[in-house]
Amino acid sequence: MHIVLTVVGKDRVGIIAKVSTLLAASGVNILNINQNILDGFFNMFLTGDMSNATIPLKELQAKAVALGEELGVEIRLQSEEIFAAMHKI
Repeated sequence: MHIVLTVVGKDRVGIIAKVSTLLAASGVNILNINQNILDGFFNMFLTGDMSNATIPLKELQAKAVALGEELGVEIRLQSEEIFAAMHKI
């Protein structure tokens, strides 16, 4: 299963490092990552592959939310299928 992870919030050191560490520790392979900073606000869009994940999606979502709270940003993680359905024109 593929996932989509988004991060939005005030920029600070270590956001990408901590998000990628969480994914690596959970066995998720990062397929694509795009990030930018505009006027001090950080925005990241990441796709990943959970084929070899060591934890279920729900648990990873909870860990991502907790990490976002720790970093002071909003992290959303969902299956690529759900993301695509929500953003279908």
